[in-house]
Amino acid sequence: MNYQNTLAYAQQQDNEDKLSYLRDKFHIPTDKKGNPWLYFTGNSLGLQPKTTQQYIQQELDDWAKFGVEGHFEAKNPWMPYHELLTNKMAKIVGAKPIEVVVMNTLTTNLHLLMVSFYQPTKTKFKIVIESDAFPSDRYAVESQLKFHGFNPKEALVEWSPRKGEELLHIEDLENILEKDGDAIALLLIGGLNYYTGQYLDLKRIAELGHAKNCMVGIDLAHGAGNIQPNLHESGVDFAAWCTYKYLNSGPGSLAGLFVHEKHANNKDLPRFAGWWNHNKETRFNMRQPFDVMPGAEGWQLSNPPILSMAAIRASLDMFDEIGMDALREKSEKLTGYFEFLINEIDTDRIKIITPTKTSERGCQLSIQVKNADKSLHQKLTDKNIITDWREPDVIRCAPVPMYNTFEDVFTMVSILKTLL
Repeated sequence: MNYQNTLAYAQQQDNEDKLSYLRDKFHIPTDKKGNPWLYFTGNSLGLQPKTTQQYIQQELDDWAKFGVEGHFEAKNPWMPYHELLTNKMAKIVGAKPIEVVVMNTLTTNLHLLMVSFYQPTKTKFKIVIESDAFPSDRYAVESQLKFHGFNPKEALVEWSPRKGEELLHIEDLENILEKDGDAIALLLIGGLNYYTGQYLDLKRIAELGHAKNCMVGIDLAHGAGNIQPNLHESGVDFAAWCTYKYLNSGPGSLAGLFVHEKHANNKDLPRFAGWWNHNKETRFNMRQPFDVMPGAEGWQLSNPPILSMAAIRASLDMFDEIGMDALREKSEKLTGYFEFLINEIDTDRIKIITPTKTSERGCQLSIQVKNADKSLHQKLTDKNIITDWREPDVIRCAPVPMYNTFEDVFTMVSILKTLL
């Protein structure tokens, strides 16, 4: 792309953008004076689609109208409501419908999945994570190790960047597995790192893990709705992700879960059970022994929370209308322009630590600022620019293709340059 560092160029790109109409489909936050924010934190909480309220209102109306009969008589019957989300969510993460279900929240799902896919022995018990994994993942893994009677100091293996670097090298994971693979039971890797924005090669990770008879799981919290992970093709055993970031489904909304088709009919996998992963044909015959459902639905425990799922459905309908190919195409252009403008700032104080290759990142850029502290983030906030600060010196910014514009990016960088 032949980018130009001018407002006129940014506005021209917005005029030519086939997806520019999407911005009007979202509520853009404003300050107390009614001035719109420049919102770059879709990597923490996506904006609310304007249709979300009517989707939730439909279920509130049906609850008022039908009471318990809404499970069968509502416009969108509640009993199978989660099934309305399956196909569209599967498209987003590149999975088959049998491999996906929406349920619980992210860390809960990771624990439920580790019940099945972390089965340590006395000799094969270690878990590999990134050294800078999201804290919740680290806590989950450490607690699983302790639950099985292992000391995390001995059983937790960290895949680390090289000295003086921020990004991970797949060759280093290969070396870890070559050295210690016979003792490793599970790889649980953040497919897109929350701090650096690095998107890892999931297929290669799965190949390396499986070559040493390890199970492979992926946390896609920062990937779902952002990149195209092609989970089925990747061959990973399981994955989980939240929906409140790039999937725009509201604070604390439900999460997604993937279990590869190769495990779909394995009823011998250990798992926790509840009435919603029991055979739906006999679910309400209360005295039947447990009969687990095939596929990802076999990890559900409870009936779906309809109001949260309504918000997810509003978002997924938008994604289904547009398609991930078109969103990804715009994302690469928009983030590429953002990168170009940052690199145009004439100072040695800033460095982008996110990979340059579009195949190795989503829309987030992590900008490292020398000799900075959180006061820089506050100054941006005072200018109505909402970014995300990560200690010790990184600003995370995500120009989301659904609602951010080229002019947003130009204005943000112009103000950042002034502050620096």
